[in-house]
Formats: sequence, structure tokens, C-alpha cells
Amino acid sequence: MTEYIVVGRSNGTTRLGSPYCNLKIKNQEEEIGVAVWDVSPDEGPVVGQLVSFVNIQLNDGKRSARKGDMRPGIMPDASHPLYGLLPRPVDRDVWNATVKNLIAMCGDSPLKTVIADVAEKLYVPYSQFPAASSIHHAFRGGLLNHTYQMLHMLEGLAPCMPYPIHIDHCVIAILFHDYGKVQTYSRDGEAQPEDALLGHIYISAVALQRELERREIPVDEIQRIIHIVLSHHGQKEWGSPVLPCSQEAMVVHVLDNLSAKTDTIECSGNMEYVSPLGTRVVK
Repeated sequence: MTEYIVVGRSNGTTRLGSPYCNLKIKNQEEEIGVAVWDVSPDEGPVVGQLVSFVNIQLNDGKRSARKGDMRPGIMPDASHPLYGLLPRPVDRDVWNATVKNLIAMCGDSPLKTVIADVAEKLYVPYSQFPAASSIHHAFRGGLLNHTYQMLHMLEGLAPCMPYPIHIDHCVIAILFHDYGKVQTYSRDGEAQPEDALLGHIYISAVALQRELERREIPVDEIQRIIHIVLSHHGQKEWGSPVLPCSQEAMVVHVLDNLSAKTDTIECSGNMEYVSPLGTRVVK
């Protein structure tokens, strides 16, 4: 049997009510998707776990397997040859270096202390949760990597901006823009009740507002920062309650979109049709 590592998983239910999971699995030779029938959401394998199959069927170009043909394996450590095929959270020193550089760009802003404290506090939880259940940064630590990518791109973009922007507003908004995902997802990427009841944008905005009020940031400044979080998806049909209407909100939206979509392409197979992109990926 060929051994793979699970790099993505989503769960579903057939029209007859039977559970199944869609696995994206990978080894050094290939990356494939397999639908496994009769696997409930609380059963393995999870992202990062090894798996092999006695038999995989191919019908009309789609791979599927029965639960009994699946052999979940161990969670490999760094010595295993497949370990490096799954993205891992960025190192704390790398995270800290980018945060430090961005703080230096914030002048005498009172938010500098808030940014430093929040960045330190969020590193551990963000390194344990995915940024999505599928599509982009869908692995433990994906939330950290997605947030880091946005901060790192801002680090390079800010000095090149043709118009003045509040770097401090962008940084604190990026740190919190997906904060709600630690509640709306499990560590393995399963949607939680909070996702349907509230959604991550609302949870993120409320948490950030409380933090800023606790730090006695002026109300008008809080409103502008919260707007960045509320509008970061860019369009109402994409989940944003409001549309970006400031330079800072537009910058953060573009960075969020760029990080998500480039990771989607990176994690997709050659000629795979990706619905959120509306096209096939060519590599």
C-alpha cells in the first residue's frame, strides 16, 4: 500500500444522509483527492496524519474509497520523509522580526504597545488553528501563516504606497481580522456552531473593539480600525458587512485576498478546477 500524508480534509453528507469525507493526500510522487464513504466528522484521519488505502476506485475521473479500505496511520514527526510535505507554522523569530519592523513604521502611535502585546499573545493560538476548513491555509498553523503573510507583505508595501496610510491601523486590524476563527473552527478545521451563529468577522470585530476600548483608544479611531476588519472580504457577497471605504481598509482587503488566493493556487493540483477562483489552476 502507498503511504500518504493528509494535507486537507472536508466533511459532507450524501443526499441519503450518509457521512463522508473528502481527503487531499500527498506523497513525493503525487497529490490526489479521495472521497471516503461512511466516515463521520469525528473519525480520522486528520490533517497531518498518515494514511494508506487497500483500494481506491476511479469513476469519471473522481477517486473514492470505502471506509474499510482506508488505513489511518500515525502523526509523523520531523524525521519522517512525508513530514515536510505539510506546511508548518512560521517560526516565532520570523513572526517577531516582521512585527518589530512594522512597529518601527508606526511612529509615535499609542497603538505600538497594543500591537506588541497582541502579537505576542496571539502567536500560540494562531499556530494551532487553520485559516479555513479547505481551500487556503487549511492546516494547523494556517491561521498564523496567513496572518504573517499579510503582515510581511504590508512590511514591503507600506514604504511604496503612493498615498499616506495609517500603518498602525492596518497592523492591528490584520492581527485581529481572522481572530474569530479560533472559535469558528476546531484545530482540525471543522466548522463549529459559532461559525453559523455569528461568523468569524463579527467575533473578530467585537474582540478587537473590546481590546481597543480597554486601552482607551479614541472612539473615532476605533471605528476606523473596526471598519477595516468588517470590510476585509471586500464584497458583501463574500461575507463583508460593509465595503472598504478607506485606504487602510482597501490595503488590508487586497493583502487578505492575495494571501488566500495564492495559497489556493499553491495547494491545488495542475489543471484542477478551483471553484473560488472560477478557473483551473495551471502549473
